[in-house]
Amino acid sequence: MNRQAKAFLEEFVNTPSPSGFEAPAQKIWKRYVEPFVDEVKSDIYGNTVAVLNAGGSPRVMLAGHCDEVGFMVSYINKEGFIYFRPIGGIDPMILPAMRVNIHTDKGVVKGAVGRRAIHMQQKDDKDKLRIKDHWIDIGAKNRKDAGKYVSVGDTITFDSHYQELQNGFVMARGLDDKMGGVVVAEALRLLSRRKLKAAVYGVSTVQEECGIWGARLQAFNLEPDVAVATDVTNGTDTPGISKERFGDVQLGKGPEIAIGSAINPLVERRLRQVARKWKIPFQRCAAASHTGTDADVIAPSRTGVATGLISVPNRYMHTPAEIIHLDDLDNAAKLMAEFVLSLDAKTSFHPDI
Repeated sequence: MNRQAKAFLEEFVNTPSPSGFEAPAQKIWKRYVEPFVDEVKSDIYGNTVAVLNAGGSPRVMLAGHCDEVGFMVSYINKEGFIYFRPIGGIDPMILPAMRVNIHTDKGVVKGAVGRRAIHMQQKDDKDKLRIKDHWIDIGAKNRKDAGKYVSVGDTITFDSHYQELQNGFVMARGLDDKMGGVVVAEALRLLSRRKLKAAVYGVSTVQEECGIWGARLQAFNLEPDVAVATDVTNGTDTPGISKERFGDVQLGKGPEIAIGSAINPLVERRLRQVARKWKIPFQRCAAASHTGTDADVIAPSRTGVATGLISVPNRYMHTPAEIIHLDDLDNAAKLMAEFVLSLDAKTSFHPDI
């Protein structure tokens, strides 16, 4: 990954963007793509669309969501402790003693997730661990004091930032799926240097973690002929994970190309053909029913969109310490770009029936 793209990835993942509150991250994405696309526009919910060669054919939608999991302040008790609700799916096992940032109109307020210390726990406490049994401590004297700093509805993210590990691995919160926003942006940058036949609409989508709303809106609006979504997938190359149940998914071995009921089989086949032609390493993903990604709502939009899915393996999803390999991100962007370059007005993804 080149230095400019890596700096973009770092700034993008460090910028808070819980579902429904993605504007700060979208500003970063827009600023990065503007120099090499023809137009950038946004819709009323914050989906941000970068356009290349609008008059071309076919119309191609590239999608990666920029929202991350987080929390929202829901109540402040009389002692000044803050209770919260999840934005997206979060394992309560990771919460105790976690440092968090509360994003308020006045700026960031630091806090720690509280729970009874181990010395005061009962034997069955761990079996009953629930999000509602935790609170956030900001050092407030009481409810009135806490209210000077925090309000109901303020969003909360993990106090965790981008870090480079060894051998091309990086760690951050929100790689699910700001990594996807970077893949789309990098694909657009690669395409901007080439002669295009297709019209390309790269979309940094919103609200995937809470219902896949953003991609649904733009798939309807853009009316693409073909689409490729990108997201993370669970890496299974760590201890204690059943490959028989979850498949063999390794970081650094290339992005996954999904096959399944939500995926157009001709798009999937062409993605594999393109990967082999350009010697891009890839893995395969059996998505027997839904994929849990933007692809699920793009595919059935209007009368149907021929949709594919490229996923980057990710360890420890929905935690403050997600890990990916930068080579997988690079190869996902290359695959997406080369797929688009393989298309022209005569390309058909209709099944041969």
